[in-house]
Amino acid sequence: MPLDLDAFLRERFGLEAFRPWQREAIEALLEPPGRVLVVAPTGGGKSLTYQVPGALLDGVTLVLSPLVALMEDQVRALEARGVSATFIASTLDPDLRRHREASMQRGKYKLVYAAPERLASDGFVEALARSKLSLVAVDEAHCIAQWGHDFRPDYLRIGGLLERLRPPRVLACTATDTPAVRREIVEQLHLGESCREILRGFARPNLHLAARSIEGVSEARAEVSAALGSALGEPRAPKGGAIVYAATRKQTEQWADGLRSRGWNADAYHAGMDPGHRTDVATRFADRSLDLVVATNAFGMGIDRPDIRAVVHVQPPSSIEAYYQEVGRAGRDGAEAWGLLLCSGSDIALRRRLVTTSTGGEPAPRELAERGWSLFRELLRYLDARSCRHDFILRYFGDERETLGGCGHCDICVAIDEREADSVGEADRDEAARTVRMALSAVARARQRAGMIAVAEMLRGVDGERTRRFGFTELSTFGLLRERSHPWVMDLLRAMLTAGWIDLTPTEHPVPLLTNAGAEVMRAKGPVRLALPLDREARARESASGSRGKTAGPNVLGSYRGRRGHVHRSGRISFCRLWFVRHWSRKYRSCGRSSSWRCPPQPWCRRPNRQHPGCILCPLLE
Repeated sequence: MPLDLDAFLRERFGLEAFRPWQREAIEALLEPPGRVLVVAPTGGGKSLTYQVPGALLDGVTLVLSPLVALMEDQVRALEARGVSATFIASTLDPDLRRHREASMQRGKYKLVYAAPERLASDGFVEALARSKLSLVAVDEAHCIAQWGHDFRPDYLRIGGLLERLRPPRVLACTATDTPAVRREIVEQLHLGESCREILRGFARPNLHLAARSIEGVSEARAEVSAALGSALGEPRAPKGGAIVYAATRKQTEQWADGLRSRGWNADAYHAGMDPGHRTDVATRFADRSLDLVVATNAFGMGIDRPDIRAVVHVQPPSSIEAYYQEVGRAGRDGAEAWGLLLCSGSDIALRRRLVTTSTGGEPAPRELAERGWSLFRELLRYLDARSCRHDFILRYFGDERETLGGCGHCDICVAIDEREADSVGEADRDEAARTVRMALSAVARARQRAGMIAVAEMLRGVDGERTRRFGFTELSTFGLLRERSHPWVMDLLRAMLTAGWIDLTPTEHPVPLLTNAGAEVMRAKGPVRLALPLDREARARESASGSRGKTAGPNVLGSYRGRRGHVHRSGRISFCRLWFVRHWSRKYRSCGRSSSWRCPPQPWCRRPNRQHPGCILCPLLE
């Protein structure tokens, strides 16, 4: 076995050097106990961490991967470098499949790729048992987590296979996982306490992130057209590729047709297409003969195209994990790239329907539906963020070492930077800092005695039974924001929660508490980078004036200049109003309860099934 990994990398793979984390992962894998979990962003080079050991070691390396297209691409690339490799899939002719399994047992291949579904075949498992396995690599390992965003039941077979075969080395690779999912991967694969975790880090500072609430298809079309024009230039001579993600197959077809009519070289991709056509779309996009792909989340894994300049979500995906994995397919060459996330009220209703319905159309198990909705609500928090979007994502994945404290590469930070650069904005900046510190002081002085609503009432100077019971009327923070409305103060508290300055206790009745980062900000030892909420009356005026219909264009994906750099929830509010009036009011009138309506139990309502006489918006405003 060559001792000089760098020389082997140059001779066999044609690369000059490892990235530091790649070398760390490979060396950990080659040493006892040979159990490693690698977490690195999409396009970060995870495949090299099992391809190099696979080419080095005696015996066969089994790579379990969910996509045949990815297997085929990697096998072709390995064989071009002189590394014997193959893949085994149900799509192969049975005779060819048996021939490849027999060759694997004879040691003909260094790397063999297979989908986890193949583990259901006793014949394939027996062939593996008769082979000399030196390494088992599990790609997209997050699919084994039952509470993750992309659970695939066939991945649960892998743990049993490892227990039976006891390979000397096991490597699990994934792109975007929370600490909880990483723990489940280690448990399900029996990697043990001695497993080395190699975290590449989740920061992608070359990505410009933006998110917007929209109302209707026409506004979405304008946003997408402007975003693609800004990122790629003219449709006839684009500066790279782009992926547009939609939630349903029908939407992918409609968006692809619309983009083609505007001159873009675009095609659709989804699981309902003919397999041959689907493969053709992926191949043309990879070899740059196709510029745009409009796809469901089935597209992207294994696509090795570094010049993707934009990823646009015309409908939100299922979770932050899914979003960051998909948007991370842009800018793999390290050059600037853009990600735009759009969301309307109807998209929220669609996602609710998707998480409560199983693949066969039956109602999903309640536990899974609740977990799916919880993941999506985290994405809604990202949409509503009023502080750095990159930092929000890094905190979500537990990677606070890399938080940027003001990235300059998201719509929020650019808006804050422009405000701070403006001499007129200096007073606004001071007011924002003072307001945030007053609110943080109120949370600190509440001493975890009451919830967010009571803290908001304390700040507003509400002299009521609740504030007197908790002793809030005697505090110096009582009434500091008395000129602000209750909805505005609640928006501010939620923005501080999103920014990581306050947190909620993990109790049956969560109450806010100050974090270490929040304490630094409160004591003026840390910067205050947060866009204060708009008054809801101002939001209504903006919507009425048509400012929300302005296109994203260069303002969002270029310099972000122009209108405000934050996202508000008026899209959701107007949708809730419309949906309630059309559906729930009919239901309640028919049963004689029209004089005192109950809030519909929609997932975004914070007080479902509580009496709100004559009001259908207050659950959203509290």
